Amino acid sequence: MKASLKLLATMATTLALTAGSGLALAQQAPAMVKDGVLVGHNEKTLYTFDKDSDGKSACNGPCAKNWPPLAAKADDIASGDWAIITRDDGAKQWAYKGKPLYFWVKDLKPGDRTGDGVNQVWHAAKP
Repeated sequence: MKASLKLLATMATTLALTAGSGLALAQQAPAMVKDGVLVGHNEKTLYTFDKDSDGKSACNGPCAKNWPPLAAKADDIASGDWAIITRDDGAKQWAYKGKPLYFWVKDLKPGDRTGDGVNQVWHAAKP
């Protein structure tokens, strides 16, 4: 019985320390860095749009069909440089350092960066 209580106390302490450091329930970041740019979990390049203002997407309607937003799920939680913005249609989108993030429909495979420089207003997102 004493051994079980000691084990329980050790487990509780470990959990408390881990939770205190933010590791216990840490959410996976919505993107990662690969070859110097941000990529989604599908490893496709993410982009920023010069016409966006901090926390507000200017790419809606037909624009969003060509530049799909990096969608945030209802239970996602923003932290650090990552924010969740609300789009004009009410959908949630990830932003990094205030800049909404998008994919480009013409990037067909991981590593493609064909959207970088489109119309001089789209840029591969950098950390």
